Amino acid sequence: MSQQPDTEAVKAYLLGLQETICQRLEAVDGKAPFIRDSWQRPEGGGGISRVIADGAVFEKGGVNFSHVMGDTMPASATAHRPHLAGAPWQAMGVSLVIHPENPYVPTSHANVRFFIATPKDGAPVYWFGGGYDLTPYYGFDEDCIEWHRTARDACAPFGEEVYPRYKQWCDDYFYLKHRQEPRGVGGLFFDDYNTGDFDRDFAFMQSVGNSYVEAYEPIVRRRKDHPWSEREREFQLYRRGRYVEFNLVYDRGTLFGLQSGGRTESILMSLPPLVRWDYDRHPEPGSEEARLTEHFLTARNWLEDEHA
Repeated sequence: MSQQPDTEAVKAYLLGLQETICQRLEAVDGKAPFIRDSWQRPEGGGGISRVIADGAVFEKGGVNFSHVMGDTMPASATAHRPHLAGAPWQAMGVSLVIHPENPYVPTSHANVRFFIATPKDGAPVYWFGGGYDLTPYYGFDEDCIEWHRTARDACAPFGEEVYPRYKQWCDDYFYLKHRQEPRGVGGLFFDDYNTGDFDRDFAFMQSVGNSYVEAYEPIVRRRKDHPWSEREREFQLYRRGRYVEFNLVYDRGTLFGLQSGGRTESILMSLPPLVRWDYDRHPEPGSEEARLTEHFLTARNWLEDEHA
């Protein structure tokens, strides 16, 4: 059992993960490449933003790697860790959001991250976090089941209780309180992950990170050629508004990035290029638009019919 954090190993993995995801999604799109934008943070550290736009499938997407550091932990990271206030810190991770153009292809988000702080006269304190979630506009049961099955399988080597716990945490976290509705159909969310065995903790983060593209790519390939009309496009843009609201009001990563003096262009790459807000809009009863909230955006166990 290893308790000594290996920061360089984590960084090497994250850079490799960014490259793998970009390559896989470029192959699915078949038209637009991910451009590479390296940046430095004056306060310490930097990152690499990879952005795709106006593709055959992806209207906008970003896969961002960052490795930033500072002398004092941001308030968002010390709210429930007061003993780390004033400690020097490092944070690194890969964070991505993919917005397809076709309304039948869901938006997806993923993030895996590593934090380490060294309090005065103390040993380094580390934790992992991350997960992924799916936001359909026109849902399909098989997509949701496959998404959650892949998430469950990624967690399985680490205990039977892991997937149910982090699935529920995802449902609770990606919830718009002011709308009283989930952002999507969930997936996984975990934070403050430290069992005391660094190697095992790092392996769990890798299992989650590696499984994202395995979960998302088959869904994109199934739906990317589905015909759509202006009606579906308009509804997609309206529902994207919920995505913007969550990211700007609740998202921990956004808040941490802004509070830590991060690069705004990279932090806000998760926002869609087009969006609309309609006043007091309600879907027509019995429509596919109504089915989104009535059938898909509900608290449910997508794997209840399977023998886990």
